[in-house]
This record gives sequence, C-alpha cells and structure tokens, in this order.
Amino acid sequence: QKTHLKSICLQYQLYLLLNSHFFCLLKTEMGLIIFFLCAYVPKTAAGHCKWAAVLKDLEQIKTSKDIDVSLYTANTDEDVKCQEPVMRCFFLETKVILQECHIKNCSKTQDVLNIWKNGNASLENNKSNSTRSAKCKECEEYEEKNFTEFIQSFVKVIQRECK
Repeated sequence: QKTHLKSICLQYQLYLLLNSHFFCLLKTEMGLIIFFLCAYVPKTAAGHCKWAAVLKDLEQIKTSKDIDVSLYTANTDEDVKCQEPVMRCFFLETKVILQECHIKNCSKTQDVLNIWKNGNASLENNKSNSTRSAKCKECEEYEEKNFTEFIQSFVKVIQRECK
C-alpha cells in the first residue's frame, strides 16, 4: 500500500505539471520529454515488487526476541502452481504471530500488523486470478518450525516472487 501511494503521488505531480502547461509544453523539447516520462512512470511503478513493504517489515521483526512461537512453515521449493496458497499460509501464520504479540505486548507488534495488512490486501487483489492445484498442501500439512526459521522461509518465498 505504501508503494502504491508513492506511485499515485508522483503521477499526481506529473499530472499537475502537464495540466497547467500541457499545450505549451508539447511545443518544446523538454515538454515532449516530460510527456514521455509521464507515460513511462506508471509502467515502472507497476513493475515494482508488490511485496516490497512486507519484505521491509519482515527484516524489522526477524531479530525479535519477544516472539517465541512455532508456526506452520511452507516449503520454499513448492511448485509454482502452489505459490499463491504458500503465500496465504505465511500470512495466516502472521496472524498467529500478531495474536502472540498482543498477548505478550511485543515491541514489533506494529511491524507484524503491517505485514498482515499489506499481505492480505495484495492477496485479495489476486483472488480472482488464482487457481489452486490439487497437489498443493493445506497450511496445516507443513512442518511446524520456530519463528526464526519461519521468517527465513517467508523472506525466501517473497524474494522469489519479486524476481
């Protein structure tokens, strides 16, 4: 959501610039350059990894000593067709971390909440496109691992998605 907001702000500034002097600008070389930049910027922003904000927050919580919980941890080498259910599993388990943080009053509660919100928002946007393979595991079928191993696997899965 943070990345999307930055993109909108940049697009709006470019819109204001062009709107005020649109026809005058198109008569100059600089105006044409700005016009082409406006057409190009939305494409580059869309190409940015939608999980970047989640990855940043995962880096913030990975060293937390407050969180001591076992979590179902999906395999990082799952079939590409199972990628969406794997991501869902990680975000479901993030909800468990969030509950643990509320109970123990963790110092990283806000970062965990950000991960959960940003992840679920991105997953909701993909819901219509997802097709689940019959061979994909349910979240509870994965091995339970400690918090550190869970975060390491989560980071690997997101990095693979961002390539």
